[in-house]
Amino acid sequence: MSSSFDSACVAVIGGGPAGLMAAEALAQQGVQVDVYDAMPSVGRKFLMAGKGGMNITHSEPLEPFLGRYGARRPQIAPLLDAFSPDDLRAWCHGLGVDTFVGSSGRVFPTDMKAAPMLRAWLHRLREAGVRFHMRHKWTGWDTEAERTATHALRFVTPEGELAVTCDAVVFALGGASWPRLGSDAAWVPLMASREVPVTPLQPANCGFDADWSPYLRERFAGQPVKPVAITLTDVDKKVHNRQGEILLTETGLEGSLIYAMSAVIREQIAAGGDCTISLDLAPGLPLERVVDEVTRPRGSRSMSSHLHGRIGIGGVKLALLHEILSKEAFADARGLAHAIKALPIRLKRARPIAEAISTAGGIPFEALDEHLMIEHVPGVFCAGEMLDWEAPTGGYLLTACFASGLVAGRGAADYLDKVKARGAST
Repeated sequence: MSSSFDSACVAVIGGGPAGLMAAEALAQQGVQVDVYDAMPSVGRKFLMAGKGGMNITHSEPLEPFLGRYGARRPQIAPLLDAFSPDDLRAWCHGLGVDTFVGSSGRVFPTDMKAAPMLRAWLHRLREAGVRFHMRHKWTGWDTEAERTATHALRFVTPEGELAVTCDAVVFALGGASWPRLGSDAAWVPLMASREVPVTPLQPANCGFDADWSPYLRERFAGQPVKPVAITLTDVDKKVHNRQGEILLTETGLEGSLIYAMSAVIREQIAAGGDCTISLDLAPGLPLERVVDEVTRPRGSRSMSSHLHGRIGIGGVKLALLHEILSKEAFADARGLAHAIKALPIRLKRARPIAEAISTAGGIPFEALDEHLMIEHVPGVFCAGEMLDWEAPTGGYLLTACFASGLVAGRGAADYLDKVKARGAST
C-alpha cells in the first residue's frame, strides 16, 4: 500500500457493519480502502443476528430512540444526526432492499433476511474499489516501520506475517460477544500498548443465572413466560418497570425483557452481589382483581386448578410460583395473589460474556474527538461495538454501529484532506 497522500489509502480493520460503513464512506471520497478481517468472510455476526429476522432499526420517534442509549446518549446523538434511523432505511432501499415496520415498531427487510442485503452491499463496495483481505488478523503496530510510514500494521495470515502501511486506520473490531464469529477482544491489550484507555468489557443484552431447582430446569427450560412485567429499583433508587416476554433457561432467565434491563441488573449485581427483580405474572390485571379472584371459594379444586380457571395462571408461570414460594405461602390465597403480582426472583450473575448478544465497555468517547479519532494517535479512528456504549436489542445496536462507522469513515477522509492540505502548504 502506498503512503503518498496523492493516492491516499486507509486500512479498515474489521468487516462488520461499522467497518463496512466506514469503508463505504471513504470510498465515496475517492480514497483507496483495504478491509482486513480475521475471519474467512465478512459480516458473520451480522448474518447470525439476522437468522431470526434481520432487525435493522426501530421506527419510534428520535427522542425515545436516543433514550435507549442511557448515559451515552450525548455521545450517540451526534452520530445519529449524521446517520439517522430514517437514513438507514433509505440506505437499505438504495441497496434494493425494501423494509417494513413490524407490529412492535421494529424495522425489518421485507424478506426478513440479512444475507441478500450483505451480498448487495459487498457488490457495491467492490464496484467502488474496496479491496477485501480475509483471514488477516491484526496483531499490533509495527513500531519500527512507523519511523518511516504514517501507520504500520502487522497481521497474521495463512501465508505468514504481513506488514502493511497506510495513511489512516479505522478500527471496527467489535466487543467480546460471540467470539467464534470474530469478536474476541484481542484488540484490548494492543490498544493498551498505545496507551489507549479501555473500559473493561462486560456482557450486555445477556441472560442471568437464578440457580433453579432440578425440577424447574428439566421440565420448563426453554419455555417463554408471557406476558410478564418486571419492576426493579436501580442503584440510584430509580424504579424501572417494563412489560414483555422472558425465557426461562436451564440456568435462569433471558429474553427481550431481560435484555432491555440487563444494564440495570448487571449494575445491581456489581453493587450488591445479586439482584432481585419483581415479576408480575398477570400484568393485565390489577392487584385488587387478582386478590379477589384468588381468594374466591374454590371448593374441592386444587389451588393450581383454581389459578388456571380464575386468572389463567398455569404452566411455566405456575411452576415459577412453586419454585419461589413455600408450600405454606402457596396455600395462603391472599399472599399468593400478591406474589402473582410481585414474585421476587433473585438473579445471581450474568451469563458469560461469550454468550451475550453484545458487550458494554470499550474505548471511551472521552479518548476520541468528534470524528471518533483517538486524540493522542492522529489518523486512528474507532467505530462500532468496540466503543464504550450499550443499547438494548430492537435495532438500536445496529443503528449506532452503522452511524459510528459512517462518522469514523468521513472523519478519516477529512483527516487525510487536512494532512494533504498541510503538506501542500509546506
